[in-house]
Amino acid sequence: MNDRGTVDMWFDPVCPWAWVTSRWLLEVERVRPVDVRFNVMSLAVLNEGNDDVPEPYRDRPDEYFELRRRSWGPVRICVAAAQAHGQGVLRDLYTAFGTRIHPGGQPLGDALNRAALADAGLDPALAAVAESTTHDDAVRASHNAGMKPVGTDVGTPVIHAPGPVAGETVAFFGPVVTPAPRGEAAGRLWDGVLLVAGTSGFYELKRSRDLGPSFD
Repeated sequence: MNDRGTVDMWFDPVCPWAWVTSRWLLEVERVRPVDVRFNVMSLAVLNEGNDDVPEPYRDRPDEYFELRRRSWGPVRICVAAAQAHGQGVLRDLYTAFGTRIHPGGQPLGDALNRAALADAGLDPALAAVAESTTHDDAVRASHNAGMKPVGTDVGTPVIHAPGPVAGETVAFFGPVVTPAPRGEAAGRLWDGVLLVAGTSGFYELKRSRDLGPSFD
């Protein structure tokens, strides 16, 4: 009998906070009876129609909008790969993208896309979809499936997890944490997150960030 539950996480490969959360979830998978399944959302889709430039880019807005444009590439590739090879391929492909983008510091672009595909054991030729709109409807569908239960005033990570009542699912943004807890510390955080997320009427617990994302 399999008593493990499935936890779905929605990610955009370019988000450093989602990357840290994803590494935490893989630790949770080791110490709690959960299996993590990865899904694609898009910060570019989320921010369509929003021309506000975030604080780090206020003095270089062109760089921000170019970053947003280039961020379409990895999500299109991830969705295309999942369609061709099944949802399970996203685990290794997200790890490949995230490792190169975040601790690796590799800039977005064709070289990154081809290298990440190769790292994940996939055909680098799939990188061609980065500049095509062919898979955009599928990107939006995946994005909307993740965001619908939590609303659009949050970003990534979004997590859907088994709720306190059998057959129910709880969905939430976060947790935003750095660095990723390891071992039993990861499990304890998971227990606490599920407790608050499963509490009816609970919406927010927040404090100002005084650290940037750490990839240690």
